[in-house]
Amino acid sequence: MGLPLQKTMKYLDLYQSGELLERVREGYCRLAACDLCPHHCGVNRLKGEQGRCRSGLQPRIASANLHRGEEPPISGSRGSGTIFFSGCTLRCAFCQNFPISQQGSGETMPTRVLARRMLQLQKRGAHNLNLVTPSHWLPQILAALWLAIPQGFNLPIVWNSSGYETVDALRLLDGIVNIYLPDMKYSDDLQAEELSGASGYREINRQAVQEMLRQVGHLQMDDSGIARQGLIVRHLVLPLSRAGSAETLPWIAENLGQDTHIALMSQYFPADRANNMEGINRGIFHDEYDAAVEALEEAGLENGWVQELDEERGSV
Repeated sequence: MGLPLQKTMKYLDLYQSGELLERVREGYCRLAACDLCPHHCGVNRLKGEQGRCRSGLQPRIASANLHRGEEPPISGSRGSGTIFFSGCTLRCAFCQNFPISQQGSGETMPTRVLARRMLQLQKRGAHNLNLVTPSHWLPQILAALWLAIPQGFNLPIVWNSSGYETVDALRLLDGIVNIYLPDMKYSDDLQAEELSGASGYREINRQAVQEMLRQVGHLQMDDSGIARQGLIVRHLVLPLSRAGSAETLPWIAENLGQDTHIALMSQYFPADRANNMEGINRGIFHDEYDAAVEALEEAGLENGWVQELDEERGSV
């Protein structure tokens, strides 16, 4: 049975009650000594200071367009209304979007313009609003949403993130985000620190996805197979098992449940600094991805998507 659209738009009630505005205020207060992400930089972003994410006060986006390359329940037939935010709380050596995430390409704009972009994507027929790398812009996103709702905005909201987030920041999104689409990148903190500059990643990430699941539950779709609410976990397989797939996938089954939808991704390639880092300066081999698929199956995780590798990929 599909989930009725109107039952997923809790943020409309939060707007009417004034709770959304209170969360906007709380978010902006946190920018004065920014602690939105696990780095807890403490810089005053209200005055334009920049910390780890290299982001100040006004939101900065690289693009806002319909995107058809997401998982099928997100992209659907009309596309996902995707906003790529500039900057990132991580510094992944292999980031495929490094000009956006690490070099800051994009356009700085007031929140009212961000609200306008949200409404434009809705008018173009997007199935949802897909916020990519949004964590460090959380207050500004809430403010734009507060401006967009009285103008008719009512799309399901997708929080498409690295999963390196604090539980207390995520609680500002409770009842606002409909679909969480986090990464679970690593099972080993040393790998997370070396490859992404993410201290304590494993436990922080696991607590974050548990909070996401608490808020939205497992994936629910409407009668057309379009996601309306729930959690989808992405896991990118890395060379030499550096993502720790054999540890992460059983953890998901045991702690999030075997009903969890998993996108097991095979598209790793050595972008940016990874080209010069031994061990990850190549794509993954067939047997590396096959081992991750086997771990997925052994964990009993039957919901989600696996991918195909190019025929020319070798094996170790």
